Amino acid sequence: IFFLFFTISFSGETRYNKDKILQGQGVDEPLSATGFRQADAAGLFLSNVKFTHVFSSDLLRAKQTAAAILGKNRVCKDLEIKYDARLRERKYGVAEGRPLADLKAMAKDAGEQCPSFTPSGGETLDEVRERARDFFEFLCQLAVEVEQKEHGKPGAPGRSSGTSGERFVFPWTNHCSEAEPSSEGGGSSVVLDANILVVSHGAYMKNWIGYFVSDLNCTLPADLTKSQLSSVSPNTGISHFIIKLENGKLLKPKITCVCLNQDSHL
Repeated sequence: IFFLFFTISFSGETRYNKDKILQGQGVDEPLSATGFRQADAAGLFLSNVKFTHVFSSDLLRAKQTAAAILGKNRVCKDLEIKYDARLRERKYGVAEGRPLADLKAMAKDAGEQCPSFTPSGGETLDEVRERARDFFEFLCQLAVEVEQKEHGKPGAPGRSSGTSGERFVFPWTNHCSEAEPSSEGGGSSVVLDANILVVSHGAYMKNWIGYFVSDLNCTLPADLTKSQLSSVSPNTGISHFIIKLENGKLLKPKITCVCLNQDSHL
């Protein structure tokens, strides 16, 4: 089976983003006026995509971003958004609510590099990755259950026989031919079992993508540079992945990244 999900790897802008102040989990700021415009732009960009599931971090900035995206959708705006604490931003402990410069100073005093430094009361990168792994395995299980429900039992005829799946219209102008499941519409619409929108946060998504690449051997776009791979997404940056689960094998998903941190809608 195939399933695809988009990730809005960062919620829209908040005033804390703009002022380079760490929010983490302890500062639950709403979107700024710019943040709402960014979320609306992402929603317009994805307005013709029919999602089967929508998941969001339960932090306010992500919830508002997810609501704005669905509010612009022409085909599934009444879909329920499910909030999940596993999608929260990395916890920065004593550094939350303080300038990013303070975190860098803490890391320097500890003789560590800032990205891998864990402030007192914060989450380690391994702990963040574990949350991402747990949520991704939950998504894989969800996709298998959707497919089994569609066909009645495991091993029944799959999507490739034309007996299941729905057709979704994607806004990408530069599809990776090897990445896309077969379609009849020249690549603009594809038959999939589940199409999942996930709205989360920058540092969390950077760790999630690192898990995809290092642990699951995700295939990346040929033109993606190392600096692009290691950078944090812009606000409402969109990443597009295709996941293939052969015969429901949850432990060996085949992952292809079609695009990473795409921001042409802004």
